[in-house]
Amino acid sequence: MNRIKEVLEEKGIKQVWLADKLGKSFNTVNGYVQNRNQPSLEVLYEVAHILNVDAKELLVSNKEE
Repeated sequence: MNRIKEVLEEKGIKQVWLADKLGKSFNTVNGYVQNRNQPSLEVLYEVAHILNVDAKELLVSNKEE
């Protein structure tokens, strides 16, 4: 699971813009945002760089408290 959707909303950035910056289709990015598909680690780091956040901020921990 990822937090790309939340980070985009926090920053006021549209999926279309992110898709353009990544050089990927809107449908691909929408799949990441809706957690239907997960980006590769390389793409996740690229998303983090584009959004100017730490890659860890894009991940949801599966560790139980």
